[in-house]
Amino acid sequence: MRSLLLGLLVICVASFTAAAEAPIRVVVWDEQQPAQKAAYENFLGNAIADHLSKQPGLRVISANINQPDKGIPGSLLDNTDVLVWWGHGRHNEITPAISADVVARIKKGQLALIALHSAHWANPFVEAMNERTKDDARRRYPDPANGPAVKFEFVAPNGRFVPTADSLKTPAFYAMKRGAQLTVRVDLPNCVFPSYRADAKPSTVTVLKPDHPIAKGLPLSFEIPQTEMYADPFHVPDADEVLFEEKWAAGESFRSGLIWKLGEGRVFYFRPGHETYPVYKQDVPLKIVTNAVNWLGSNLPRQQ
Repeated sequence: MRSLLLGLLVICVASFTAAAEAPIRVVVWDEQQPAQKAAYENFLGNAIADHLSKQPGLRVISANINQPDKGIPGSLLDNTDVLVWWGHGRHNEITPAISADVVARIKKGQLALIALHSAHWANPFVEAMNERTKDDARRRYPDPANGPAVKFEFVAPNGRFVPTADSLKTPAFYAMKRGAQLTVRVDLPNCVFPSYRADAKPSTVTVLKPDHPIAKGLPLSFEIPQTEMYADPFHVPDADEVLFEEKWAAGESFRSGLIWKLGEGRVFYFRPGHETYPVYKQDVPLKIVTNAVNWLGSNLPRQQ
C-alpha cells in the first residue's frame, strides 16, 4: 500500500510540474502590408514574434493573412492560448465564421486576444466588442420577475466610417416600454474614434495602474517617439480596466490600454503604432506586449 501511495504521489507531482511548465502558446497574426517595409525589414508581425520567441515560457508562431485559411485555421487555434493581432487594410478578408470562432474560444476561456493599434477594426475584435455589448445589455436590462422577457434589437453600424466628434457614442441603449413589454434597441459599437493623424508626432503615455501585471517593470510615464494619433472617445463598451492614458502636444488624448472580460476569457487593446513607424522595435511597447501575453495566457483555465 505504501509503495502504491508513493507511486500515486510521484505521478501527481509529475503531472503538476508538467502543467506548471506548459508554455503559453502564442500566435502573432499580421496582414504583412508592403508599407511595413519602411520600418520592419521582415514585417511587423515577425518582429513581434521574434521578440516574444526569445522570452522564457512562450511558444510562438508567426502567421499571416496570405497563408491557407488566412493563417488561422481551427487546428492552429486549437493549440493557441494568446492571439496577437495586427490588421489594417484587409479586415474584410477575415470572414464572419473565422471571427465567430475566435470569439467563441475567448468566451469559453480557451483563448485571449490582444488587438494592436489599427486592429480596432479587425473583424475578431469588432465581434468581441459586439458580444461584450450584448452581455452588458442583458445585465443592464434583465428579464422581469413577472411579465414578458425583454426584447433586444441589436443594430450594427452601416459599414466602417469615422463618426464626428459630437456623434452619439456607441454602444448606445434605447429602452422603450409599451405596456408590460420592454424593448431595448442597442446600437452596437463602431469600434473607432472621431479623429486620427498619421504625422509621426510623439505621444506621452502615463501608466494609470502601475501595480497591474501588464504594467510590471514600466516607468510611470514614457514617450513613443513616432506614432499615429487617435483621439477619444473610442466607440467601444466600457472597459473593465484602463491601464494607460496617451496624450499629444496638440491636446488629444486616448485610453491606450483597455481590458475587457468576455465570458471566461479576456481581450486587451493596446493603441500605439503605425505600420511605417518602428513602435514595435522599442523596448517599452514590446515589454507591454510581453507582459500582456504572459498575464493573459497564465490566466486561462489551461494554465491554472
